[in-house]
Amino acid sequence: MCWNTSSAFTPVALALRGPATRKIVRTLGDAAHLLINDWPSDDGEEYVAAVKACVDAISGKIAPERFRDALLRAADEAGIAALTVVPQGVGERRPDLHSTAPG
Repeated sequence: MCWNTSSAFTPVALALRGPATRKIVRTLGDAAHLLINDWPSDDGEEYVAAVKACVDAISGKIAPERFRDALLRAADEAGIAALTVVPQGVGERRPDLHSTAPG
């Protein structure tokens, strides 16, 4: 079982309402905790699919990125804003934008 593999999927930041307003989900363990303890509603179809996908990813039945997709669908269903978290150092080197401009 892969509860806390940080590189298992691209981290996602979620803006929840209430006391747990902002959460960054980096691991399957983070996701399981969020879905069980902090999710605003437990009756949505996408929420139920995300919980099942989390269990499947933890047990190795599906890829963690597939779970992440289910989590994003559940967030959309619940009206939760989601942002992809880019690790520090990624994207620091930008291509020269002028190199393709006609000259």
